[in-house]
Amino acid sequence: MNFSIKPRSFRLSACLTSLAVALTFATSSVSSQELKIGLSSSPAAVDPHFFNNDAISALCSHIYEPLIAIDAEGKLLPTLAVSWRAVNDTTWEFKLRKGVKFHDGSDFTAEDVVFSLDRPATIQNSPSSYTTYTKAIAGKKIVDPLTIQLTTAAPAPLLPNDLTRIFIVSRKAAENATTDDFNQGKVEAGSGPFKLVKFSKGENLQLSRFDAYWGNKPAWSSVTLKFLPNDPARMAALLSSDVQLIENVQANLVSQFKANKDLTVFEKMSNRYMFLYTDHRDTSPFVTDKAGKPLDRNPLKDVRVREAISKLIDRTVLTERVLDKLGVPNANPAPPGMFGHNPNLKPDVLDVAGAKKLLADAGYPDGFGITIFGPNDRFINDEQVLQAIGQMLTRGGIATKVQTQPMASYIPKASKKELGFGLLGWGVGGGEPSSPLRGVLATTDKDKGLGTSNWSSYSSAQYDSTLIEALRTVDDKKREKLFQEAAEIAIKKDFAIIPLYNQVATWASRKGVRYLPRPDEATLAQFAHPE
Repeated sequence: MNFSIKPRSFRLSACLTSLAVALTFATSSVSSQELKIGLSSSPAAVDPHFFNNDAISALCSHIYEPLIAIDAEGKLLPTLAVSWRAVNDTTWEFKLRKGVKFHDGSDFTAEDVVFSLDRPATIQNSPSSYTTYTKAIAGKKIVDPLTIQLTTAAPAPLLPNDLTRIFIVSRKAAENATTDDFNQGKVEAGSGPFKLVKFSKGENLQLSRFDAYWGNKPAWSSVTLKFLPNDPARMAALLSSDVQLIENVQANLVSQFKANKDLTVFEKMSNRYMFLYTDHRDTSPFVTDKAGKPLDRNPLKDVRVREAISKLIDRTVLTERVLDKLGVPNANPAPPGMFGHNPNLKPDVLDVAGAKKLLADAGYPDGFGITIFGPNDRFINDEQVLQAIGQMLTRGGIATKVQTQPMASYIPKASKKELGFGLLGWGVGGGEPSSPLRGVLATTDKDKGLGTSNWSSYSSAQYDSTLIEALRTVDDKKREKLFQEAAEIAIKKDFAIIPLYNQVATWASRKGVRYLPRPDEATLAQFAHPE
């Protein structure tokens, strides 16, 4: 394989494909067993290009594959592309895998790649668009049915990494298909190890093994992914053997599950970066004075107020008590050891006196009122985390109400900027932090695919220019320095978001089933195998 540039930055929360499993869990015989998995979220779609969301991506990873995937160590893994090389500073060439069949029986060719790279831009009302990863592509040239060249307007050293996020679908099957068609199972457009049998929104996803799959076949003839966002219900399903594997073990039960001889617990430090987004607009909904009267100017727009909020949060209490040690305080989009980690970014420590002085300096000596929003079924103890933060802010003079709701309801409102202040987690994978730096913090620019999840309306010309320069820099050392500078501008100087911690991901299985834990927290049947 010819990799003329050795990428050091990979997105782990990308599509996790069965090829990685084949390399890890290849078996001489295939079992006819059925596997039932309990998931902690209830994804709203299985259209692979509808919503740049890790939970949906994990579902789709059973059915669809990208050109390039990510292995368990965060390295680029040939999948539908067997090799890639930089022809020059603005051209990448990809050699495609021969003999791949889609679920509809059609052959995989470069035409399907072109269609799949174009499709994200056609999706209407996406809460977070995949165009973040395709906008750099200025041209597509089919050299032959199994060779494609992609050109960019400027050097794009991270293009192979970006393509780990784009699923390839059959043009023949999907050309006129809507998101509803995908959700209703009318489209057989995948090439992955499982075929969609039925998607029941809010209930489950049923899959069957794709016997014409090009790689090693998964161990399971059928898989049911049950959506069980209620923690006690998910724990009970495992204990009663209604499912054989669950994700996100209830934090206060981890030790108990480890002591149970019929269960096995798997843990992995997550690359999910948890933070609060804050509204940078002139006025903000749900911000009031202490009496509940709306304010004519938005306190959150003042950097001193945002810094005060950060200083009022005790991250040690959050991670040690509220999360039962399933979290590590972190102020860095790139956790320690990751390419782009900035050692100058450290979590704020609790400083109530300092926070009150900042509020007084900003003109709010008596504080103000605010509502904080977030999901109650997506992250580890997310509702409890929000309640704890609400109490911390209230003690510091910011009277805080807490509103939580299922992630499926929360995302549409937050993405339309109807809420103003809330909790979000972002999978920062692949050994580099470009995804959140582009999606969460860059000024929203649909033409450039930037700021697609910038719910804060944060905008900084200094930050944007530094980030864009980083994205165009081929030299690893220079690009890493620019990533560090960009993160420092947004987080340490501007408090554009308020970082909290990284999660520790957990899974538990019944005896007889093992799972390969991953830092992106994805739960995939391909990564489970019989003992």
